[in-house]
Amino acid sequence: MKKKLRLLVLFDGTSPTKLDQDFTKELKTKDWKTEADVMAALGKLGHTAEHLAIYDDVDLVRQKLETCAPDILFNLVEQFKNRPGFDQNIVSFFEMQDLPFTGCGSTGLTLCKHKGISKKILHYHGIHVPHFVVIPRGQRIGRPKQLKLPVLVKPVKEEASYGISQASFVQNEEQFRERVTFVHEKYNSDAIAEEYIEGRELYVSIMGNVRLTVFPIRELVFREVPPNEPKIATYNAKWDEEYRKRWGLENQFAEDLDPALVTNIQETCKDIYRLLTIDGYARIDLRLTSENKLYFIEANPNPILANDEDFALAAGKAGLPYPQLIERIVRQGINTVRD
Repeated sequence: MKKKLRLLVLFDGTSPTKLDQDFTKELKTKDWKTEADVMAALGKLGHTAEHLAIYDDVDLVRQKLETCAPDILFNLVEQFKNRPGFDQNIVSFFEMQDLPFTGCGSTGLTLCKHKGISKKILHYHGIHVPHFVVIPRGQRIGRPKQLKLPVLVKPVKEEASYGISQASFVQNEEQFRERVTFVHEKYNSDAIAEEYIEGRELYVSIMGNVRLTVFPIRELVFREVPPNEPKIATYNAKWDEEYRKRWGLENQFAEDLDPALVTNIQETCKDIYRLLTIDGYARIDLRLTSENKLYFIEANPNPILANDEDFALAAGKAGLPYPQLIERIVRQGINTVRD
């Protein structure tokens, strides 16, 4: 019997928070489903879990550690001051303090966050990535010479498909300039323009540090999207239920993939995971063309852990029910050697 642990579960605060703030009410809402699911699973496993939301004050963590003295931090923090660019900085803080925590270390988070850098690393190692250019803010926006239109234009560092809509699919020079300007101004971010890859949208969930486990492949299916329309995982395609119904969008387990192809996808994803120095757990997004050519789109360390999202569903199908998945993430976090 493994010993029961004390955990401090760290959430995102949406406004300044207090040390002993009670989030019982929030935890009953849809927006807090992941946090509620993780807390419930830890309770079911017999662990003692306290929670703390961080908004703009990391010192709260230090204060809370003094009273709580957890064996490990369960890290669900994705932003700081409502800015998603800082999740790796929060993790750097844990690393500097020698605090054990769940999920990915700061290097993996940093490399995956920048869509241009992650693609450069993988391309260098012979993994297919769409042709792309990064257009920094302040630079004149000219036609992308090395890219064939149509392209997708997105913020270089956002995740969860923020900043991706049907207008991101750009078919001429004028649209290209408009969209890049929009990303620069609205998201205050450099833009990445990448070639649109026609194909199936696959999501591969992986966990581990040295020995990696790859869970069954999930797919975002576009049932009602007309053949000539781009099939892209926009923000609405991922998060807006009405929109998903209208276009027949559904996340399901990928069907009729040849076993040899599945093995190839799994091995490629393990390579990607290692090359981007990911540890903990991650979801890797790919495109598979009709010729079975695989393209890397992006890697998401610390993907959403709600019990009805792709990562947990894939683990469940592999025979790892939700509480056991959470247990494994915790044990792995305790055993991770971080320099």
